[in-house]
Amino acid sequence: MAKSKPLKLIGVDLGGTKVNVGLVEENIILSNKSLKIPQDTNSEWDVINVIIDLIKEQLGEHKVEGIGIGVPSIVDSKKGIIHEVQNIPSWTEVPLADILIKEFGIPVFIDNDANCFAYGEFKFGLGKGYNHLVGITLGTGMGSGIITNGHLMGDANCGSGEFGMIPYKDGIIEDYCSGKFFKNFYNSNGEKLMILARKGDSKALEAFEQFGEHLGNAIKTILYAVDPQLIIVGGSVVNSAEFFETSLSRSINDFAYKKVLEKFKVLYSKTSNIALLGSASLYYDRVGNHS
Repeated sequence: MAKSKPLKLIGVDLGGTKVNVGLVEENIILSNKSLKIPQDTNSEWDVINVIIDLIKEQLGEHKVEGIGIGVPSIVDSKKGIIHEVQNIPSWTEVPLADILIKEFGIPVFIDNDANCFAYGEFKFGLGKGYNHLVGITLGTGMGSGIITNGHLMGDANCGSGEFGMIPYKDGIIEDYCSGKFFKNFYNSNGEKLMILARKGDSKALEAFEQFGEHLGNAIKTILYAVDPQLIIVGGSVVNSAEFFETSLSRSINDFAYKKVLEKFKVLYSKTSNIALLGSASLYYDRVGNHS
């Protein structure tokens, strides 16, 4: 039986300051373009029109089966409504799926950006071959997506996996397992500390050792909650993994259920443009898990 022709999809990665739109075919981004999000606007349509124009540009004459969108906010994924995007004040409640379906006449799927990261890794990255995994994105904050039985975990508001908001020490997990840790405790950022660590700077090495211990504690919390086969860590912090993976492993090793650790893995994302691939791959989760 001949293999079916790969589908073409549109992926939209709506970030804090820019939107990136690409034409995707399986794990290949055929083309993409990003633009800055209009700032200081009271009209939700200023941002919507940028997205529409970018999609039109990527569509061209191609036959596309669907549009997938990842957003850093609460989402009603069934209705395709986006709520309270933190960096777009005008977006308090936007029925983006309906708007784009009316514009382009093809299915539109929307989810939280951390969920898109997790599903992209499951579909095309380090998570291929696993049915239970968690993807963690570490940047200015901490986001997580959960794959269970080969699908994104279904929930009410795309809010499952907000492990970063769990109380921890004198704050929340995110305070210790994201860029906030380096800023608040070392008055620096991960990139600068990584450069110093490579020069053998003791203060930078100490920062990453402590970061690894905290991230290990966060991972143990995840293991108690959802029992994944592996956790994939993404974000710029993975470039400095060599400096914190030892303390992370040491932290994880006191997990109460030793049998779980025998097959469990922590991997660091190596998939470029995973945000675009992940958003486009929402089609497979909602319509069919084709390879």
